[in-house]
Parts: sequence; structure tokens; C-alpha cells
Amino acid sequence: MPEISFSGLVIVAAVAFAAPLMLGLFPRVRLPAVVLEIVLGIVIGPSVLGWVEPDLAIRVLALLGLAFLLLLAGLEVDLERLRGRLLRLAGSGFAASIVLAAAIGAALQATGQVRSAGFVGIVLLATSLGLVVPVLKDAGLVESEFGQLVVAGGTVADFGAVILLSLFYSRESTGTGTRVVLLGAFVLLLTVIGFVVGRAGRSMRLSAVLLRLQDTTAQIRVRGAVVLLVGFVALAERFGLETILGAFMAGVILRLVDRDAMMTHPNFRVKLEGIGYGFLIPVFFVSSGVSFDGGALFSSASTILRVPLFLAALLVVRGLPALAYRGVASSRRVAAAGLLQATSLPFIVAATQIGMDIGTITQATGAAFVAAGLLSVLIFPIVAVTLLKGEPAEASPARTGGSDAVGEPSGPGAAGRSTT
Repeated sequence: MPEISFSGLVIVAAVAFAAPLMLGLFPRVRLPAVVLEIVLGIVIGPSVLGWVEPDLAIRVLALLGLAFLLLLAGLEVDLERLRGRLLRLAGSGFAASIVLAAAIGAALQATGQVRSAGFVGIVLLATSLGLVVPVLKDAGLVESEFGQLVVAGGTVADFGAVILLSLFYSRESTGTGTRVVLLGAFVLLLTVIGFVVGRAGRSMRLSAVLLRLQDTTAQIRVRGAVVLLVGFVALAERFGLETILGAFMAGVILRLVDRDAMMTHPNFRVKLEGIGYGFLIPVFFVSSGVSFDGGALFSSASTILRVPLFLAALLVVRGLPALAYRGVASSRRVAAAGLLQATSLPFIVAATQIGMDIGTITQATGAAFVAAGLLSVLIFPIVAVTLLKGEPAEASPARTGGSDAVGEPSGPGAAGRSTT
């Protein structure tokens, strides 16, 4: 057994504790905790102070943190809401994003800024729903038609980006055609597992046992979610797909099979978030800062110039498609939607790490992408909040009715709390 040191992990845990505490002491500083966690990780890492190295203990917990982050992101995917006009607009917006991403990726490759146009295009496609939803909630718009449209657009983008990354840029060396077949088999297997788990959950005897054990030291529902998460990650790895797809799909399946219409376990997701946001996910973000290669970023003027270039690319790829919302929202809200959809960081961190591992992008490009993601989280939500201020309140889709109306969340906290 390799010797494991916890010295670095102590500092990482202290930073994870200090970041939200500092923001809580200064409430006027409207800064997402994830940004401060990554920045402080950079400070304590080899790029600045050199206090912490990404050793085995930190890497293992960071990997689990990424898995939990994607599990909670998958839990935010409400497939029942993706229907009617919402689905059409979100789907057309994502299709436009793919076209724009392909064009920008090709232009960046042609000018020698990146190695792979396709990989860069996929990195530009995602939206950090966990940062977007709180902004909409603070503005009182998350349950409105406009708010649900933005959430739907982010959901489709996250789903599509994760699948495309697994399909075309996996660490496995199999060809794309083979991965398409494997992906189809993987989805089919997940469907069967979801069906079996859903049917088992309807068993009166099993439900009674789960109810009896859920709040004891057994914490049976939490253990079941962990089994689902680890099992899906292992399956994705076995099928030669990216493990992030398995973690994300675990959350989607869990959302589908665990509706809790009778409110028998309202604290279940709170417990999962306690494990994720209270322990594992902050380790992932702080360690991402520790692993950040500041030397590569500042190695040349051209690398530094890529940061605003990638930031502008995010705004074009995810922001411009929001123009499709002009028929259902004011100009200010359309602009705010574009900014919110262009807010992306966790997927960029995960994707660039994969890209560097397989040699698709350089350390410098990965660092520039992460820096652009940090700026998007710092700038875009603040500007969006400013645009949304003073906008009149809007009734939720559940109260407006109509063929395209969307129902209320199926469980407590369904609006979303993840950081993707």
C-alpha cells in the first residue's frame, strides 16, 4: 500500500472551509464560492506559494468530488420539463451553439491558437447550471417561463456537452464508430437498470424497509445513491466512455426513479448535498486550483491573449443563441439569458484535464481556458443580475397554463443547487 500523507489535504480542507466563510463575512462581495476556492487553490499550489502538491490523497478525493458534482448536476435535469416550446427553443439554441462552436473552433485551429477544433468546440458548449439557477432564483424568475427556458437551455447544453465529450474525446483509444455503439449499449443498459430500480422502488415491502432505515445509521438511501454513482462510473469506464458521463447519468436516473411524491424522504437530497458540497466537491475545486499551471499561462503573451479570446468565444457560442428567446422575453432578459448561458467553469475544468491527458490541448491552452471560465463566472452573472433588476414579475408556467406550460418541481429543492 502506498504511503499517504494528509498534510496537503489539511491545507486543502482549510481552504475549502475558509472560502465560503470569508464570503459570508463580506456579503456585499457577490462572488461564487467556487471561484474563490479555485483562486485560493492556485495561491497555495506550486504556481504561487508551493504549500500543496496534488498528491494521491488529494487526487482521489478530488475525483470523487467531480463524480459527486456531476451526480448533483444530473439530479437537476428534469426531463418532464423538457417538452413543448421549451424543448424546441432549447434544442434549436443548442443546435445553433454547435454550429457556432464548430466555426470558432475551426478559426482558432486555422490561426494556430489550438490543436483540435472539435475539442475546443465541445469545451465551449456547456453552461454552469449551478451558478445560473441561483441568479434566476434571486431575481424571482426561476419558475417563470423565461427562467425555465434558460434552465432548459443550460440542461440541454450540459447533457449534450458531456455526451459529445465522451463520444469523441475519450481517454480510450477506440474509434468513434465503436464508441457510438458502446454509447448506445451503455444508454440501453442504464435504461434497463433505471426501469428495474424504479419498479423495485414501488414494492410496498421494500419501500417500508427503506423508510425505516433512511434516517438511522444505515442511511440506506444515501448508500443506494452512492452505489448507483460508483456503479455507473464503473460501467462507463468498462464501456470505454468518460467516467463523467456515468456520474452525470447516475444523477439523471436517480431523479427519474426517486420522485418522492408523498414526501416520505424530503432530506434525501440535502444529505447528498451535504456529502458533496460539504466535503468532496470543494476538494475538487481547490485541487483544480492547485493543479493550475500558472507558469504555462504566463509563459508567453500569446497564451495570455487567449484568455479574453476564449471568454469572447464562450459568449458567442452560448450567448448568441439566446436571441431565439426574443419572442417570449424582453430585450434585457434575452441579453441576461445569453450571459447566463455563457457562464461556464466546472465542465471546462473537467474537460481541459481530459484534453491535456490525451494530448488534445497543451497545458497553456488548458490554463487559458480555465482562466476564461473563471472570468465568465465573475463577470457574466453580475451583469445579468444588473439587467434583470427592475424587470416586472412573471407568473410561473404552472399558473399560466397552456399546452406548453410546465409543471412545478417534482421534489423539494428541484430548482437546482449544483455547481455545473
